[in-house]
Amino acid sequence: MKLRILTTSLFLLALTSSFSQVTEAPAFGKGLFNLVGKDSTFTMKIATRMQLLGVASWQKEEGGGLINPESNYLVRRARLKFDGFVYSPKLEYKLELGLSNRDISGASEFTSNSPRYILDAVVMWNFYENFELWVGQTKLPGNVERVVSSGNLQMVDRSLVNSRFNIDRDMGIQLRHKTNLFGNVVMREKFAISQGEGRNVTGDNLGGYQYTSRLELLPFGEFKGDYTGADLERETSPKLMLAATYDINHDAVRNRSNLGSYMEIDNGTGFYETTINTLFVDAMFKYNGFSFMGEYAYRDANDPLAKNSDGTLTGDIVQVGDGLNLQMGYLLKNDWEVSGRYTNITLDENITGRSPEDQYTLGLSRYILGHKLKVQTDISYLNVDGGTDEVMYRLQMDVHF
Repeated sequence: MKLRILTTSLFLLALTSSFSQVTEAPAFGKGLFNLVGKDSTFTMKIATRMQLLGVASWQKEEGGGLINPESNYLVRRARLKFDGFVYSPKLEYKLELGLSNRDISGASEFTSNSPRYILDAVVMWNFYENFELWVGQTKLPGNVERVVSSGNLQMVDRSLVNSRFNIDRDMGIQLRHKTNLFGNVVMREKFAISQGEGRNVTGDNLGGYQYTSRLELLPFGEFKGDYTGADLERETSPKLMLAATYDINHDAVRNRSNLGSYMEIDNGTGFYETTINTLFVDAMFKYNGFSFMGEYAYRDANDPLAKNSDGTLTGDIVQVGDGLNLQMGYLLKNDWEVSGRYTNITLDENITGRSPEDQYTLGLSRYILGHKLKVQTDISYLNVDGGTDEVMYRLQMDVHF
């Protein structure tokens, strides 16, 4: 064992020394290495990032005091990323690996009881004019907040709407296209067919397939900040993206479309199947340091109550209902940003037994080198109708090489 560790260490040292002799490291935030093949038939950028998070929370008692304090400190995310092109600049790829416990958790018999290291493994082919074909595992074209990278968020983390309704990553194919309608007006269309059971599944497809369609309209033209939090570009003219996504997971076997728990029936000998539909309507606006993001989500199912083959209830329930998230921020000239968020979750109480929730969040961010090096903090108040209210404080640092 000691010999193996010594051999590996010497190899890594030699590899690092070799790179340092051949090329200088890129500027901070531009990757660890930017490689180009001798014949220019491939490129590869190797990058890494981490998010270090501290969380404290309290329950609010009837008299207004805070009780039952809890705290947690963790490496929220740790990622290793590879991207570039192979053979031609029209054939790009992306590989992203998750290394933190939160990144790789969720092992089950459907992922061979192994850590879920792979986040993205996708090839993107610009095969004709403005058409692109994506093949592999990556994010589906869902709500804008989910597609925004976790490293480019305006606040410490995504909203409750995203955690309850997003359709996340899956394995399949996507077709993407954009059209310049007239003047600066751009329309982008995105379609996906995927397995419908989430990422890193290694077994047979248990239910049907998932079909996702998204339409985006950019009335003032394309802009860099359409899928990033905060207006770090300080847009000199108004920029807007309006979009809608409709997702159908045919014969889904998990209680949140391609996420959540598997709905087993007949003492684990089979799975309950029902078609789950999810709708997103969202917007992103940027102008002169001001940013606004709004999202509405709605989910229903053909029959949200899971049943055994004899018609008896299993206890599993599809999380049907709707949610609203409104978020805005203003970036000061010294690269401090103040942001605020309102989130409402209204699941169908008759089916899920969950009371409506309202969360109010106030955030403060210091962008040292944009999203590549930043410190963010926020405080949230969660109001649960007829339940226990909570206060949560978070502090996080992002470092992206």
